[in-house]
Amino acid sequence: MKRILAKVGIALEGVALATTGAFVTAAPANAALSDCPSGGLCAYLGVNGAGDPGVVYGDNTNLLQYNKFNNAESLYNNGSSCNVRIYSGTGYTGSSYIIPKGYYSGSLANTVYWHNVASNDWCV
Repeated sequence: MKRILAKVGIALEGVALATTGAFVTAAPANAALSDCPSGGLCAYLGVNGAGDPGVVYGDNTNLLQYNKFNNAESLYNNGSSCNVRIYSGTGYTGSSYIIPKGYYSGSLANTVYWHNVASNDWCV
């Protein structure tokens, strides 16, 4: 029950942040999201985790070299133990946003991350 309430709290916080950052919601039952391997940060070319995921593990200074991150419309943190911070610039620069473990950003539209998830840092 605590985990459900925590996810609802994060989802409501995401509504407040929707005008300034990526919208974070609890991960729903979605076939594409379930295709994201455990421990990975997955990027999708469609909103709400639609399509096949592109996946990375660990910290990455340049995600723009990967088509799915360079053109990302949604993200899912399927990390095994950590939150992940994404950045709009390579080398951990620019705007940043934390996606908690087990949550997804259903749409990056109207954010600096739309088609531009440039780097990531785990366990923040």
